[in-house]
Amino acid sequence: MLRSIFSKPYSRLYLVGDNADWALDEETKQLARVAKRLGIKAHRVKKMRFNIPQVVHYASQFSLLDPSIYKSKNRISIDYFHGKPEHGESYKKCFEAMVQRAEYISRIRVSNREMEDALKNYGVAPEKIQRIPIGIDTAMFPPQTPDKKSAARAKLGIPADAVVVGSFQKDGVGWGDGNEPKLIKGPDIFLKVIEKLRLEIPNLWILLSGPSRGYVRNGLDALGVPYRHEYLSKYADVSNLYDALDLYIIASREEGGPKACLESMAKGIPLITTEVGQCKDLVLNGKNAMMAPVEDVLGLSRRALEVLRNTNLSQSLIREGFKTAEENSYESQTSLWHAYFKNLITS
Repeated sequence: MLRSIFSKPYSRLYLVGDNADWALDEETKQLARVAKRLGIKAHRVKKMRFNIPQVVHYASQFSLLDPSIYKSKNRISIDYFHGKPEHGESYKKCFEAMVQRAEYISRIRVSNREMEDALKNYGVAPEKIQRIPIGIDTAMFPPQTPDKKSAARAKLGIPADAVVVGSFQKDGVGWGDGNEPKLIKGPDIFLKVIEKLRLEIPNLWILLSGPSRGYVRNGLDALGVPYRHEYLSKYADVSNLYDALDLYIIASREEGGPKACLESMAKGIPLITTEVGQCKDLVLNGKNAMMAPVEDVLGLSRRALEVLRNTNLSQSLIREGFKTAEENSYESQTSLWHAYFKNLITS
């Protein structure tokens, strides 16, 4: 990258995703737009190939496990959205790397209060941590309309009179078929909720997106619940999938966001979620979404049925959800990111 040869040290921001063209790569795209509004020269890259030390922001906490990132004089900034030490050896190693390599890490962005507290309790210096929720591009996720809903279902081959529940995430281990569940994402809980809902909703359909959904697909086949899995080549296209929904369910045990929290609100899709990630921070139960404790299958299914059967409640959730999405748009976060990059990037 020749441009860095002629740049002042720490005057440019380089953004590294996970090269999967899914949620983390989308986050680097949005952060590049935020940086532009702040007057910061930002570039999305796959590898670091420059001589002058700069600021490098990694969208995945697993980058902490790559010893090569510590060999330069770059200022390291990193997103750490989810994964406590007790949730797996890889997460434990990430936490240990943050403490052991603290001198190399300049900033850590967390998306929710629970992870912020976890890092501080583990010994990460509080002044290096800043909480900025995973935002929402409201222009990319415009509200669902009746016409959009009909068109989306027709395109997907979903009956017009079906009750459609959405789940757009990666919840299988690895990047293959995903037949082994990534339990932190709660695919087993999701299936148990669907098992209860199918007893009450004869025309239930499930719309899936995201990679590695084999475990959920196999579970739905076993339950006899019809579904459609759309693995999109572009993350932005997920907005069109929301248009087909009646309800979105997050059944995770731990999350950083997820992005679906604000996406569903922006689209006007009633949200049912466990008390995880930034959902726990942003959701007012019964006001802008419905929330239940982690692993509370009965609570999630009851809340889902309540929303589907109570039009007044559903419309109220939609109205308040719109407000929450607007309050947490990427544009509204500009001042937070200004504070984050202050003294990190030199003009």
